[in-house]
Amino acid sequence: MLAAAVTAALVTVGRVHQPVYPASFFGQIGLGALRLKSWIATVTLGLAGLQVVLALWLYRKLPFAPAPAQWAGMAHRMTGVVLLAVTIPVAMHCLFAYGVRLTPLRAAVHSLAGCFLYGAFAAKVLLVQSKRLPGWVLPVMGGTLVVVVVILWYTAALWYFNGLSLPHL
Repeated sequence: MLAAAVTAALVTVGRVHQPVYPASFFGQIGLGALRLKSWIATVTLGLAGLQVVLALWLYRKLPFAPAPAQWAGMAHRMTGVVLLAVTIPVAMHCLFAYGVRLTPLRAAVHSLAGCFLYGAFAAKVLLVQSKRLPGWVLPVMGGTLVVVVVILWYTAALWYFNGLSLPHL
């Protein structure tokens, strides 16, 4: 429910906001901003991959891996905090500069996935605190976040790196 509420709120704000296309992102505008955001998104993708590896290690799902080290849980949480901190400026620029776009399809998928990312993140933060949920819920939420990060990277960073077009799958 929280994921849907946060997502709906962000979509609403993004739809009613008048985009400011020449908005600066850490001093960069236009293609410079896209380049910088694409590299930040690529770092985000790498950190999301690290999150998956740490989670699998913590849940003892990595074959041939020793028992998780004591620092692994803290590393997983801190990586999540860094991911949130790194993505917020990118998301704010996207929301401010472009709003939520429903056309073309690439922009619509990217816009809606970006809004959903923060809704799903808010829900996961609350779920982490719950002791009454089935054991599969937290991994599903974490996996959902990683899938959304991949979708965001594909529809923006890879789009940019591929000459402003999506590669054919």
